[in-house]
Amino acid sequence: MALLKIEYYSEVLEMNRQVNVIYPESSKVEAITKSDIPVLYLLHGMSGNENSWLQRSAIERLVRHSNLAIVMPSTDLGFYVNTTYGMHYYDAIAKELPQVIRNFFPNLSQKPEKNFIAGLSMGGYGAYRIALSSNYFSHAASLSGALSFEGMEAAQEANPAYWNGLFGSLEAFEQSDNNLNKLLKAPASKPKLYAWCGHQDYLYPANQAIAEKLQSAGFDLTYETADGTHEWYYWAKQIERVLEWLPIDYVKEERLS
Repeated sequence: MALLKIEYYSEVLEMNRQVNVIYPESSKVEAITKSDIPVLYLLHGMSGNENSWLQRSAIERLVRHSNLAIVMPSTDLGFYVNTTYGMHYYDAIAKELPQVIRNFFPNLSQKPEKNFIAGLSMGGYGAYRIALSSNYFSHAASLSGALSFEGMEAAQEANPAYWNGLFGSLEAFEQSDNNLNKLLKAPASKPKLYAWCGHQDYLYPANQAIAEKLQSAGFDLTYETADGTHEWYYWAKQIERVLEWLPIDYVKEERLS
């Protein structure tokens, strides 16, 4: 396994960006898949960046016996959307970054069935937002995701400049594809979905609400809950459950001789 830190110029954002990539050992990749390696795009939450999963979880150790590549980008505080202030983070992550990664690693799979996306909190929203509005990802996972903004009026009122800068007015948000409630009614594709949220998490009601809507809309959703709050202690554990859920050659360490 190799960990590569890459700096590239984003034509979309017109600035240099950083992305971390975990690349599987050749011995873990069967000859038949060496030009078709599966990829997981792993997204950070608010206050994080491309280093968050490396610093706060055991993701390197967890995938060292797998055939999976991991791509960890940053969207700053941009919520993985094209903001009203002109920073097109959605386009940079959903459209530009996969091409950038393929330029660096041409043997990573371009097939949707071997491309996956996951994230926590803001990144959980980003994973669903990107997967539902494209046909590039076959699986999307959210951990404590900000999957619905219902009941978030207090946060919006506390910092209206930030939220309006992201989404525009409430009316504009509700009618846009940034609103998952609207997007799931006419998605670009129907990826398999996974969601986890802790019972004591302030986003638990939002996850309950969106899970019911996704199931009613006919999505293949695996929804799991347990005691837990909005913190890395739980996400670092739950990412292993995501890896088990994905259709990859993943072997838990305790099973190894």
